[in-house]
Amino acid sequence: MLALCLWASGAPSVLYPAYAAEWNLAPVVTTSVFGAYPLALLLVLLFAGGLSDTIGRRRAMLLGISLIGLSAVVFAIAPNVGFLFVGRVLQGVGTGFALGAASAALVEHNVSGNLRFAGSMATVSTSTGLTLALLLSGALAELAPLPLVLSFLVLLALSALAYVLVWFTPDDAREARPRYRPQLLRMPPGIMRVFIASTLSVSVAYAIGAMFLSLGAQMARQLTGTTNLIVVGGLLAVSAFVIGVTALFLSRVHAHVAIVVGAVLSIGGLALMAGTAASGSIGMFLGWCVVGGMGYSFAFTGGLQLVNRTAPTEHRGATLSMMYLFGYLLQSLTAIGAGALATTLGLETAIYLAAPALAVLCLAALAWALADLYMRRLSQRAQARS
Repeated sequence: MLALCLWASGAPSVLYPAYAAEWNLAPVVTTSVFGAYPLALLLVLLFAGGLSDTIGRRRAMLLGISLIGLSAVVFAIAPNVGFLFVGRVLQGVGTGFALGAASAALVEHNVSGNLRFAGSMATVSTSTGLTLALLLSGALAELAPLPLVLSFLVLLALSALAYVLVWFTPDDAREARPRYRPQLLRMPPGIMRVFIASTLSVSVAYAIGAMFLSLGAQMARQLTGTTNLIVVGGLLAVSAFVIGVTALFLSRVHAHVAIVVGAVLSIGGLALMAGTAASGSIGMFLGWCVVGGMGYSFAFTGGLQLVNRTAPTEHRGATLSMMYLFGYLLQSLTAIGAGALATTLGLETAIYLAAPALAVLCLAALAWALADLYMRRLSQRAQARS
């Protein structure tokens, strides 16, 4: 389910330059199409993020899969850019219902005795979905007929498969749960400091990922001088592949350590991004893919592990949804803002302005994680003395 959510998110990314050429779209339009996804998702998370705590993880995931499948149909038949916005909104709403439910289900059905295992597997799953989507979308668009259709037919087929698999899992809805009524998300008591640390770290990953997925295809085309979508998709997939490989080794890394390392690596990735814009070096672009991918993996996994360990079971779906809400809000603002800057000032200037702003966010995540760890140690010492 987590892989499907990110597959749906990444499927259009390689195709944005093709859409831009087909319909003569400015960069701000394509990044706004990208940004429609997290905006729709965060609205669902805001008002229905706790849905799976009431109706069960299985039913929430089935609802999400249905909407993701419908979005694939809209993309496949799109005659103009308006359909792209509708498709991205459907993807965002579907992911909003499914993402928190799937993340909570992964924790609750953890087959390992290691509590960090669920966070690592969530990162591996999402990065696998994104990697395959980028590679396959580029290959189908370049080699097969109907370049703007086939990758979404694949997404539709995967949605149908996921629906069947989830359908045959046990129904986890409990009769004792109250009838669901839409309401704003609420923070469970006693976890605010941990929640902020987790959310800042996940937001670092999502904001930098937004820069990469919304403008990365355009950068790759400029650096390589080719319109070959296999090359473009392959370059973008390097980062997603590195995210997944790195996450395989993070199940034994302390959550606070992962957040700190993720922030440091992300700052290094931003420096490489700015260097790529200045030099036009394809080698530096690949360096950005690798270092930025490692930073994303550490930051996202660390934040997810920390909140998974702290959130109470009865509010886990709502807590995860609230964390994703802030992460996707920042992702949307980053994508739309970067697109507007690239349209008015040029791609290089947009990167020069965005990189320092995102570096400040990385420093905030690093500082808050260290502060939370320090306060936790003080509390443990006080309890030991008492």
